[in-house]
Amino acid sequence: MAASVFCRRMLVSCNTLKRILTPQTPNCASYPSGVLLQRASYNPKPLKLDLRAPYIPDKSSEKTPEWQKTSKYDGKLYGRYGSASGIDPASLWPSHAELDNIIAEENEWHPPLEVMLNNIAAKQKEEAEKRMAKEKLIAENMAKMPKMIADWRREKRESKQKLREEKARREKLLAEAKERFGYTVDPRSPKFLEMVAEIEKEEKKKRKLMKRRLREEQLGTTVTPPVTSS
Repeated sequence: MAASVFCRRMLVSCNTLKRILTPQTPNCASYPSGVLLQRASYNPKPLKLDLRAPYIPDKSSEKTPEWQKTSKYDGKLYGRYGSASGIDPASLWPSHAELDNIIAEENEWHPPLEVMLNNIAAKQKEEAEKRMAKEKLIAENMAKMPKMIADWRREKRESKQKLREEKARREKLLAEAKERFGYTVDPRSPKFLEMVAEIEKEEKKKRKLMKRRLREEQLGTTVTPPVTSS
C-alpha cells in the first residue's frame, strides 16, 4: 500500500517537472487582463560576404566611379575585408598636414579643461573690468552733475538775456527808424537794413576809440579826438 502511494507521488512529480522543462512555443497567449501577447519570429537573412573573392575596384579604370578611388572608400574596404582587400593599413592613416588640421580643429572645438577654465576666468575678469569702468564713469558723471546743472542753468539764463537784449535793440532800431523816416519801416526793407549797417559802423568806431583811450590811459598819455568834417 505504501509502495503504491509512493509510486503515484513520483509519477505526479515527474509529470510536473516535465511540463516545466518542456519549452512553451505558442504563437499567442491570453492574460487575465485581456491583453493578447503575440510572439513574432524574426529570421534575418544571412550576410552574403564572400571573403574568397572580394570586390576591389580598379582605380586605374575610367569606368570606376571617383568615390571608389578615395581613401575613405579604401578604409571601408579594409574594414569589410581586412587584409584580403589588398590595402596597406598604413596608407589609411592621415598625413602630417591632415593630422595637424585634426589637432587644430580638436583644440579649437574641444579644448582641454584647463584651457576652458582659463578662458572662463579671462572672460569673467574682462566683464568685471568693464563693469568697474562703467561704475567709475557713472560715479564721475554723478560727481559732475551739480556743475553740469549749474552750467546749463547759466547758459539758459544767458540765452534768455541775449534774446531780451536782441528784442530791445530791435525795438530801439525800429523806433529810431520811425523817428528818422517819419513812419514805421519794415525791418526787411533796404532803408532799414542800410540804417542798421550805418549804426553798427558808428558803434564799431566808438568801441575802437574807447579801446584806444583805455590803452593810452594805461600808458599815461592823452587821446586827441579825431577832427570830424562838417
